[in-house]
Amino acid sequence: MPLLWLFLIVLAIAATAFVLSRSRVLAMSGQDRRTLHSLPNYYGSNAAMKSAIPALLVLVIWLLAQPFYVNNAVSGMIPDSAIADSSSRGLVLAEVRRAADGLDLAVARGEMSEDEARNLRTDFTDVTTRLENAGAIVTSQITQPILRAAQRFRVMNTIGSQIMAVVVLLIALAGAFWAFRETDPVFRARNTVEQGIRALLIAAASIAILTTLGIVLSLVFNTIEFFRLYPASEFFFGTNWAPSFSGRGGASDLGILPLLWGTFYISIVALIVAVPIGLFAAIYLSEYASPRVRAFAKPMLEVLAGIPTIVYGLFALLTVGPLLVEVFGDDGLGWMQSGTAVMTAGLVMGIMLIPFVSSLSDDIINAVPQSMRDGSYGLGATQSETIRQVVLPAALPGIVGAILLAASRAIGETMIVVLGAGAAARLSLNPFEAMTTVTAKIVSQLTGDSDFASPEALVAFALGMTLFVITLGLNIFALYIVRKYREQYE
Repeated sequence: MPLLWLFLIVLAIAATAFVLSRSRVLAMSGQDRRTLHSLPNYYGSNAAMKSAIPALLVLVIWLLAQPFYVNNAVSGMIPDSAIADSSSRGLVLAEVRRAADGLDLAVARGEMSEDEARNLRTDFTDVTTRLENAGAIVTSQITQPILRAAQRFRVMNTIGSQIMAVVVLLIALAGAFWAFRETDPVFRARNTVEQGIRALLIAAASIAILTTLGIVLSLVFNTIEFFRLYPASEFFFGTNWAPSFSGRGGASDLGILPLLWGTFYISIVALIVAVPIGLFAAIYLSEYASPRVRAFAKPMLEVLAGIPTIVYGLFALLTVGPLLVEVFGDDGLGWMQSGTAVMTAGLVMGIMLIPFVSSLSDDIINAVPQSMRDGSYGLGATQSETIRQVVLPAALPGIVGAILLAASRAIGETMIVVLGAGAAARLSLNPFEAMTTVTAKIVSQLTGDSDFASPEALVAFALGMTLFVITLGLNIFALYIVRKYREQYE
């Protein structure tokens, strides 16, 4: 049964349970709602929740658990002799899944019958040809172990989906029957429904925490696997980044220092551009601009934050880079050889960060009480003196926190540095040379058909974990600064 149909059937059962339970309680009360503990809709909602929520919860858990069970069962069918030296079990399982999808496609298009797909025993070159004729994607010739594993994969998924549909529908019907039986005028349906809604809200609030936990755990486990294959000392203190996908990591230099230097260098250039402009814009909007100008200028400034970063990257590649080459290149000062450089990415990233700095700083400056400004004016200070000596010192902790948050945003940027900074991992002070960052190398290391069990692929998780720790530290430091030095005003 298609998943959409199963979902709609569960919703239909819940809707039917709602109507029946509501009608039952009204009939039992003789249409006199005053004899009911709760409103009739609460009785219907109780029946709908007890029929739909447990069934959908089982459906989600089943969909998450079935792939793990099937993959483990199919993986045991593949002997070690069927795995080439240049491959891994993960790549073979990917080929098994592609072959299974090809068999499904061949059956759907009439290239072979369902019985033939389950019991196919023929020349394996012919199998590959027939799957390709059906439009399936097959990256290599199908061997006997792969074909048998693909057939087993299809059978287990089909049986699992059928059992899942039966179990989910039985749970939905059982929940509806249970709620229908307990429907009674004295039943505290409102309390039950409110408790269920509270549990749903808690579950929704927990999704973000669980997602973060899952991301961190995936980074941690793959990082540990990487350090089993590559020395941690060479990774953290190495000054050369030269991955080689020809072997199992023996010919690769995976030192992170050039990548960290490029990341921090570009971020510093971006902050040099964004902080003065953003801070001055915030001061103007909060202290000098009229309400009419502010109502127009602030939304226009914040439009920059809604532009996709790939657009900024194209702007750096096609506009800012050639402009800098014209000024600082061979025809100008002779400092810059190509449009991809630290300065290119830093300038464009700084433009992108202006809304972060200006909007946060503007809100922080506006939070300074007007009475402090009035007191300064009463002592004879001018408006500029009031801003320098009263407003900015009072708002300084928040402004520092905004700058640190913008710095963490700059460190995690990808598309601008991919298109504007180049791909060279080097330690240099020249801002007109091409460099790369941690995020750019994470993209490049996970792109292609490399063995996922190799250090060259697993290093992306070590890079991601390092970047995660750095940005987390910056965010914690920003919150510490804001909380420690902020002023409380009435």
